[in-house]
Amino acid sequence: MDSYSRKIYRTLGAKVRAKRKKLHLSQEDLAERADLTRNYIGDIERAEKKVTLETLAKIAKALKCRVRELTWEI
Repeated sequence: MDSYSRKIYRTLGAKVRAKRKKLHLSQEDLAERADLTRNYIGDIERAEKKVTLETLAKIAKALKCRVRELTWEI
């Protein structure tokens, strides 16, 4: 992953984490709502995994927001 891609995924991970914490959800809670694993949510928040649009849509739905809220200004 090049530095530009890392920046995108770090920013996305930070937005997912901030939204999750704002809703007082644990990584496990979010994972359950999004039908993902807690480890995968952690990997996304730490920018260790690339995220597909389908997965991002699941996360957004679980966070009760739109994908654009998580990707705005990346």
